[in-house]
Amino acid sequence: MKAAFYTLGCKVNQYETQIMEQEFRKAGFEVVDCEEEADAYIVNSCTVTGTGDRKSRQMVHRFRREHPGAVVALTGCFPQAFPEEAASVLEADIILGAADRSELLPAVLDALDGKRVVHITPHTPGEPFEPMTAEGMLDRTRAFVKIEDGCDNRCAYCIIPKARGYVRSKPLHDLERELELLSAKGYQEAVLSGINLPFYGKDLGLRLADAVELACQIMPRVRLSSLEPELLTREDVERFAGMESFCPSFHLSLQSGCDRTLAAMRRRYNTDLYRSVVANIRDVFENPALTTDLMVGFPGETEEDFEESLAFIREIAFAKVHVFAYSRRPGTDAAVMPGQISNAEKARRSDRISEAAAETRATFLQNMVGRTEAVLIESEIRNGLMQGYTKNYVPVTIPAVKSLLCTVQDILINGTDGDVCTGIIKNPPVGYQPGGMFGEEE
Repeated sequence: MKAAFYTLGCKVNQYETQIMEQEFRKAGFEVVDCEEEADAYIVNSCTVTGTGDRKSRQMVHRFRREHPGAVVALTGCFPQAFPEEAASVLEADIILGAADRSELLPAVLDALDGKRVVHITPHTPGEPFEPMTAEGMLDRTRAFVKIEDGCDNRCAYCIIPKARGYVRSKPLHDLERELELLSAKGYQEAVLSGINLPFYGKDLGLRLADAVELACQIMPRVRLSSLEPELLTREDVERFAGMESFCPSFHLSLQSGCDRTLAAMRRRYNTDLYRSVVANIRDVFENPALTTDLMVGFPGETEEDFEESLAFIREIAFAKVHVFAYSRRPGTDAAVMPGQISNAEKARRSDRISEAAAETRATFLQNMVGRTEAVLIESEIRNGLMQGYTKNYVPVTIPAVKSLLCTVQDILINGTDGDVCTGIIKNPPVGYQPGGMFGEEE
């Protein structure tokens, strides 16, 4: 039998899909691409925005239309956050919440026998971290490792606490076992991920730095996914800096560069605190990359508020900014706030922020030119070129040599187009021939 998985959303979702694929393979399924014929199609949903919900429903409809005889399942954050709405998606034979992932395989087997399954278990305080161990993603040099789930914040716009529940953390002994497995399989980098990663250890009497320290003892490179700034102390930053394997790229969630808007969002920091965290990072690390998310069009955001946000983006000089428009989520306080912003105005503000972000990115990358950086070569992006990432997560392309895949090379960065850098190997290995393999014809 064959199963196909379609994943929307964050790195945590991707990790969880990987776990589900592993379970299906162990049960004898062949995991195939969504464009192929399969016995079961599973949509792992995202509900951060209304767009995510819409795409999830669209994929369910598509799989049912194109494969009327197959089992179609909808799981993940959308059913968990909006169980009644999800249950009404009648094209799905199976509907499971994020808390019911372990039931997916038996539910598919039941559905193959004609039984519809709808099961969404509410999150409860004190629920344990779901045991899961990734065995590695195919054709990847980086492995995402989920170490935290849930969020105890209650930001005015966010549905994620309902979808993901309360903070819970992966025990260190489970993390150690997973990382040792990934290391043995040749993975060069682990990306520690979570729904609100800096909350790691709150339920275990630990801090995120404890997990990072363990990871750095096992993996050649360790990177963090998105971070909430108010939970990142100077002591944490200094502990990270003492770990040779740690990669100094910090995705510090911002959402707004205006204090009035941050307060309305119920974010737990202001721009002064954010500045201090940035200053700590730049004081401790040489040339760290700082990236962020920024929301435009939050209810009540005036033109003056927006201009403050725009100025803050330029002030911090981010290496990259993910800009997105506020999405009205039922069940959140922001959904009923006055001063809802039109889609046209959100688009205008998004464009202006994106322009400023492109300028700061181009400046950051230009400052990389002339530096020699350790680059993990990850993939052949097109004929004759390969791409990898520096420790501060700058993409660098070099002439292709397949034998360099999944290796770390010292690369002299010699140019940039404003979005990626180009480079050459500083000390080429014996037999190095750009465009071919060592001693072999392409």
